[in-house]
Amino acid sequence: MPTLLLRFPARRYHATPWGHHVNEGLVEWPPSPWRLLRALLATGYAAHAWTGNIADPLASSPPPLARSLIGKLAAVLPRYRLPPAGGAHSRHFMPIAALDKERGVEKTTLVFDTFAQVEGGALAVIWDVALDAAETELLSALVNGLGYLGRSESWVEARLCDASEVLPDGADCVPCSDLTQPGPGWEQVALLTMVSAADFAAWRARAIDQVLLPLPLPDRRPSAKLLGARAKEQAPFPPDLIACLQADTTWLRGHGWSQPPGSQRVLYWRRADALAPGVFNAPRKTPASAQPFVLLSLAAPNHNNHVLPLCSRTLPQAELLHRAVVRVHANLGQGHSPVLTGCDAQGRPLAGAHRHAHTLPLDLDGDGHLDHVLIWAPEALDGAAQHALAAVRTTYAKGVAGSLRLALAAVGEIEELTRLHAPYGEAIERTLGRGIRWISDTPFVPPRYLKVRGENSLHGQVCAELRSRGLPQPDATEHLSPQTDELARAHRHFVRVRRHGPPPPMDAAFTLRLRFAQPVSGPLCLGYASHFGLGRFRLDQDASR
Repeated sequence: MPTLLLRFPARRYHATPWGHHVNEGLVEWPPSPWRLLRALLATGYAAHAWTGNIADPLASSPPPLARSLIGKLAAVLPRYRLPPAGGAHSRHFMPIAALDKERGVEKTTLVFDTFAQVEGGALAVIWDVALDAAETELLSALVNGLGYLGRSESWVEARLCDASEVLPDGADCVPCSDLTQPGPGWEQVALLTMVSAADFAAWRARAIDQVLLPLPLPDRRPSAKLLGARAKEQAPFPPDLIACLQADTTWLRGHGWSQPPGSQRVLYWRRADALAPGVFNAPRKTPASAQPFVLLSLAAPNHNNHVLPLCSRTLPQAELLHRAVVRVHANLGQGHSPVLTGCDAQGRPLAGAHRHAHTLPLDLDGDGHLDHVLIWAPEALDGAAQHALAAVRTTYAKGVAGSLRLALAAVGEIEELTRLHAPYGEAIERTLGRGIRWISDTPFVPPRYLKVRGENSLHGQVCAELRSRGLPQPDATEHLSPQTDELARAHRHFVRVRRHGPPPPMDAAFTLRLRFAQPVSGPLCLGYASHFGLGRFRLDQDASR
């Protein structure tokens, strides 16, 4: 029996049941068989070079093996194993391209974005059907290619379950025909699925005969006008179930369909608490292993990346997030976390070489605005710290109305982060990579008063900072002048004084280029407030320097 496992890395599943408006606040949970098969077909056309016809989706036809696979899956009603989930929504005022003349602003309308919050676990979909080896291989390839299910923000990680693999924990959801009245604590939910191929063929023949009654074929050769009229009357009836699945909303509306042809609503039994009201706050399991990196993504409430904080706000943004993480960690009852606070239980700074967490805001798409935050701890972030980081959902920024959204983007070693898709993976590589030439990505602020020569000179303080982190001394330290270097001019505008911490000995920003005799691995963070994003270097990829 093929079994599909779906995980939701963003913890949200957005999908509205067929026939309902998005503002009704309903969530299709579990995903209907109709939606799942349409997603598999779409993946085939998008990722496997199936021949398609954008102008006429019904004229597109998947290869014979895919038709056989979809036909077998469509012939049975799947069973589900549902992870715990809760119904929630967000509200947005969307512009409607009309001007409010009295106020001189664009009119907006309130839109509800309803979703199922899936905090953990996997959704299992089980088809009780036998597939041959080729069909199983194709299904696995289609499933692995799924990037989202429902609306585009419903990210999924999908795979086929191994035959010997145990199904994940969860509540069963089965067709009503497979289960008699289960008793209290259960409810019925209607899901859109396919009719049988034989029933569809019989229905289509009857429907076409009915619409062609006023247009009978004459004994002599029919005219082109009559043939065109008959073809127009038959156009709303797809030739088979595959064509029904491929019909888009424009085609359905154009032919007056309120429900796709070839579909039917089937009642399923699910637990009454399968979609709990309100945000679901299930306890999360503590990760088994500590990890050195956690990457969080930043998003503006109106999805406009140009209102995200400027790179010059690196220090205050890092401080805000750090305080929020420590507060959430305490509220979760996890106790004191030295790796997050940098202090022991008595509040004394930790001794040693910067082993606790660094909060490093990043601009990974290169637009001058902070869009991610990298949390790095050389001694690794334990499960409780990872839990607290994942639980922080919002942060704030100067000049931004409302809060910024935070989402967990990646956890793990350098290899996991650099595999992110472009341009993020390449930008992470410049921060975490290995090389002999490094250049300031954020300004270096000296941790002590600067002297002309000796240990407290600019080069001496850089060497001392590198020593404290167990790194070699650079062969050369070059100071880039704001008068001649554009990057150095930009660094003059950075915030350089902590709001909730000691000020620097001197409020000065330096843009440096370091060259080592042997390759050095990042991240490279030096100087005052280096745990909050200042003094961060990136690989200098200009070989001419």
